[in-house]
Amino acid sequence: FMYMCACIYLGMLVVLAAFSQSLDSDFTFTLPAGRKECFYQTMKKDASLEIEYQVLDGAGLDVDFLIASPSGQVLFSDFRKSDGVHTVETEDGDYMFCFDNTFSAVSEKVIFFELILDNMDPDGEDPEDWKEYVHGTDMLDMKLEDIMDTINSVKARLGKSLQIQTVLRAFEARDRNLQESNFDRVNMWSLTNLFVMVLVSAIQVYLVRSLFDDKRKTRT
Repeated sequence: FMYMCACIYLGMLVVLAAFSQSLDSDFTFTLPAGRKECFYQTMKKDASLEIEYQVLDGAGLDVDFLIASPSGQVLFSDFRKSDGVHTVETEDGDYMFCFDNTFSAVSEKVIFFELILDNMDPDGEDPEDWKEYVHGTDMLDMKLEDIMDTINSVKARLGKSLQIQTVLRAFEARDRNLQESNFDRVNMWSLTNLFVMVLVSAIQVYLVRSLFDDKRKTRT
């Protein structure tokens, strides 16, 4: 399920959200200066939660990050990092992960993160139930179990490829933002240097001409 709420935490707006039970979810959002945003993900026992995040844009390209268990215990915390990857073996309950930009008073951050959930099969479903309806598999050259293993392997590799492509797109977006920022800075300083050079040239011309001016008064 998915829900979102807002609350006041130490004078800061904290946005709370949860993601559906999909195996792979990614999200990009803007974290304003001086604020903290938290998200909740409901997990099952003996499942796995992996989160990868990157700061795509913003001064310093850094953010504080933490993951907390359903009991409130902080499992991982990063301080002023531009990216990170963490994996948690979970229990039943809601896991919280927060991005904190309260150390920055003026610069907002654009943050991308991806969630990968493993062993999140719905309750009451046995992945081996299909075997009860299969008969005569001894006559097949390849067992259905082998076919299913191959299909699952291909599915897992396709999922991994999709994850890698998503992460590469995030890296590309961050590099593009950094290049555009550098481009603007180079243009600004180039114009500043050009203005200074023109001003210095004008002053030099004025000083040289003043040396040759005859300021002596002629008597009649």
